[in-house]
Amino acid sequence: MPIAGQGMLLTSMDVDSLHDAEFNRWYDREHLEERVAIDGFLEARRYVAHDGKPKYLSLYSTATFNVLDSPAYRAALANQTAWSKANIARFANMIRGVARITISRGVGRGAALGIIRLRPPADAADRLRAALREQLDPSTQDGIISMHLLENDPVLSKPLTTDAAKADPGAGDWFVLIDATDVSTIPAASARITSNAAFRPLVITSGVYRLLWDIAKSDLPR
Repeated sequence: MPIAGQGMLLTSMDVDSLHDAEFNRWYDREHLEERVAIDGFLEARRYVAHDGKPKYLSLYSTATFNVLDSPAYRAALANQTAWSKANIARFANMIRGVARITISRGVGRGAALGIIRLRPPADAADRLRAALREQLDPSTQDGIISMHLLENDPVLSKPLTTDAAKADPGAGDWFVLIDATDVSTIPAASARITSNAAFRPLVITSGVYRLLWDIAKSDLPR
């Protein structure tokens, strides 16, 4: 399976341009490494929008879905560093998905990422998953390395900001991820879903992101 593990934390946010440099410094020098060091976390990737919103996107893979509600992870959330608290307080338009990886097809990961957010209809998850499985086949699409489906847990998928207490109709949304060699190859692959009459009513947003960097557990200092 091209994505390591069975669980994934997806976070996305905007940051005021006044704090952009500090935000990136924190993410690059503390946050990704700190999260990957948690027991059960395997790797993390950072992206910036080529065509999409919010501006920044991060993916954190975990060995199992349960890691994302484990004592180790909850302890990390409850004991944020002062630098983390300062940056998190500046997040705008935050999306935080705690998800199961239910489909993952292909080999490897790409330098660009397409993302499609879907809102599954009630009582139709199995049919939608089966229909998406047919579309998520990278072997038939040039420049597409792997394709994946993330299904959010509606209870755990809450932002870390003050918006966490608000009702979120999108907490149980799904995300399709399209790993590609270049941003130019993503629109055609995304269109198989976003322009498909069967899926179009379920599409909330879509975007294209460029990889900034990634880190795996094996990269951490020993």
